[in-house]
Parts: sequence; C-alpha cells; structure tokens
Amino acid sequence: MAADSTAKVLGIVFFLVLISQGYGQYCSLKDLSLSQSKTGAKVQGKPEYSVSITNKCACVQSDVKLNCRGFKTVEKIDPSLLQVLGDECLVNYGNSIYRDAVNFTYAWDRPFPLFPISSQISCS
Repeated sequence: MAADSTAKVLGIVFFLVLISQGYGQYCSLKDLSLSQSKTGAKVQGKPEYSVSITNKCACVQSDVKLNCRGFKTVEKIDPSLLQVLGDECLVNYGNSIYRDAVNFTYAWDRPFPLFPISSQISCS
C-alpha cells in the first residue's frame, strides 16, 4: 500500500512540475487572434483598416505567418510589423508574440481575409 501511495504522490509532483514549466499548456494557431476594423481614414481614396494580432496563449508564438495570397494595399506597411513574402506574410520579423499585440494598418477597397497559417510555439 505504501508503494502505491508513493507512486501517486510522485505522479502528482511530476504533473505539477510540467505545468509550472509551461509544458502543460497546449497552444495552437487558434490562440492567435486577428481582428481588423475600419479606421475611418482614406489613403489614396481607399478605406484604411487597422489590424491587431494578439497571442492568447501562455506560451510565445514566433515565426507567425499569415495567408496573404492576393493581398494588396496602397499604404506602406512597416516590414518589421508585416512583411509580404509572396502568398505569405511574416509578422513582427518572425520575432515572438507574447502578450503585446502587433498592430498595423493597410488601405484597400475592402478588408482582406488575413488569417494565421503557421507559427512556432515555445513554452519554456
């Protein structure tokens, strides 16, 4: 009976250690929240849209890429925030997104359906 109790206690301790180090957190692309809204401004006659990308997971996500197939804008975007690489866009120069949002604006006829397609997740 004592060995059985010891095994249970060790199992609980191991589980708590894993959780405290972040390994108990499961993160995915679904934890990246992307919202956009009209700013009310016009750039070269096109409506401007504000985009905010936040990570709702306890772990960091880096090398975040969005679908950008067909993305167009008449407004210059700071490449440290969003870099268009063909059909993909790299967010934040690939640097980690933790709690602070990454924000940028673009201007086009209508909002573009930006959504995350990949990231690297680190729970250390």
